[in-house]
Amino acid sequence: MQSVESRIKVLPESVASQIAAGEIVERPASVVKELLDNSVDAGSTVVSVDVVDGGRTLIRVIDDGEGMSRTDAPLACQRFATSKISHPRDLTGIATYGFRGEALPSIAAVSRFRMLTARRHALTGTAVVIDGADVRSVEERGAAPGTRIEVEELFFNTPGRRKFLKTTATEFSHIAHVVQQVALVNLHTQFRLTHNDHVVFDYPKVATLDDRLLQVYGPKLISMMLPVHYEQADVRVRGMIVNPHHAKTGRTPQEMFVNRRPVKNATIAHAVHESYGSFLPKGRHPTFALMVEIAPDEVDVNVHPSKREVKFRSPDLIHRAIRTAVRGPLQKDVAGPSTLSSGRDEWEAGVVDKETPGESGELFVTRSTPSMAHVQSSSGNGQNNEAAQVKESPVLYQLEPEVQILGQIHTTYIVAQVGDELHVLDQHTIHERVLFERLWRGWEGRDIQKQSLLIPEPVDVPVPAAARLTEILPELVNVGLELEPFGPSSFVIRSVPALVGQMDYGALLEDIIEDLSEWKSVDSLDKPIRSVLASMACKGAVQAGRRMEQPEMKHVVDEWLREGSPMTCPHGRRISLRFGSEELHRIFRRL
Repeated sequence: MQSVESRIKVLPESVASQIAAGEIVERPASVVKELLDNSVDAGSTVVSVDVVDGGRTLIRVIDDGEGMSRTDAPLACQRFATSKISHPRDLTGIATYGFRGEALPSIAAVSRFRMLTARRHALTGTAVVIDGADVRSVEERGAAPGTRIEVEELFFNTPGRRKFLKTTATEFSHIAHVVQQVALVNLHTQFRLTHNDHVVFDYPKVATLDDRLLQVYGPKLISMMLPVHYEQADVRVRGMIVNPHHAKTGRTPQEMFVNRRPVKNATIAHAVHESYGSFLPKGRHPTFALMVEIAPDEVDVNVHPSKREVKFRSPDLIHRAIRTAVRGPLQKDVAGPSTLSSGRDEWEAGVVDKETPGESGELFVTRSTPSMAHVQSSSGNGQNNEAAQVKESPVLYQLEPEVQILGQIHTTYIVAQVGDELHVLDQHTIHERVLFERLWRGWEGRDIQKQSLLIPEPVDVPVPAAARLTEILPELVNVGLELEPFGPSSFVIRSVPALVGQMDYGALLEDIIEDLSEWKSVDSLDKPIRSVLASMACKGAVQAGRRMEQPEMKHVVDEWLREGSPMTCPHGRRISLRFGSEELHRIFRRL
């Protein structure tokens, strides 16, 4: 009888190790996270992370933790070897970070791995050298207490994985984010990060969470947040949430930690969003950093290969706790005179198609439209407004109806008679749309005029975003924005589009970074350019709450009419609520 050859084969250890590595080591930031977890578990008080070329060339993590003995060091580089678990019941109460026993062997399987480690008070240390899961040497060597791990040429033996890495700036931004996450929940450890030999940040150990939040996010963001302190039964929630008055269109940061582990969890996210409810204007999103502490046996951290997700035994309990923790500060904040209007959503219309003039054969005239420089001048712009008189492309416009300004309501809405219609116009969105249309024409003609700032303005941005922003600086010049790096996460703004003038440049850069994060590549601004220009127009437009004189109001309404009377701003918010003469007669029963 002829034997049939088996089609099932046991994989070689080298192949199995690379498959296991694929579940844990997705990118350089994954390596940094696993190594930091081990450093924190080892009781380190000082941890340094040094990165070259976004982690492609080198990742080095040095700590002063417990270190390993001559016997344990090589064992730690074998699969399923761990000091954290010895019995199945241990899986139900995990309180440490690295517990799978796969981090070091998985990293070593796809890199040139070097480790030097020594126990405290030991006379010598142990050096382990591994190239792609091939152990080259294990030997005694002089070493300081703690562990030093170097990961060189990540994915050198898996070129397909290496090819799919993003740009150096993108990969480093992920690394910076990981280090910040670990720092947020390990207050008694100092964290230092360098990239290409430049110090990006150095967070000394602190006594309180508030101190660490200030280190990581800076005073400007912290001033926009509300503190969260909640404790009941077996759940404790601490951290910060955005003040609804300062909520933005972006979603950064949205950080969740469970028992000091950064996670993604639908229960927590849903509870936060539900808590805000009508507190947030349409199109705004809650930003937050929340630390949830719960009994270890109430949460399963073993549901994802890289431990990014967790599963709660009682998700309803967690949901209620998060809602209570978040609603408390929100209700206290809006109890004063700054309460958001409950009817605000009635004013937030969805996107309405831009009305096209001329469909009934009306007369079209060609004219060069003036700039909005004088509108900017009364908003406190100290720049030379003569430089803002930009030569505009000719615009086709319908012969405009007569405009009569009737007044301003709540220093936010313009009331005007336009032809035979009564209009209530949002002064911010109407100006925003005018600016956007002109910026867009300038972009299409590659003719956005720049205005140099008399005093270059420094701006700080979040550390993870700084590298990505540096990468696109040449592209931003094409939209009239010239910046120069000024430190690890600071920039100097030297010129801006002449149309927009003075604004909150820091908020503008945050919006631009958020716009770019929605796209997989930042090699070109061609795709997200509408969002970038919309952000510029929004930040440069007259803001709600500013008193306008009648000539200003008439000018902005006239300019809006010349642009074709679009009914929404670039972000989809309503510009005008209008009543025709027949509708007014019907309301007052005069028909």
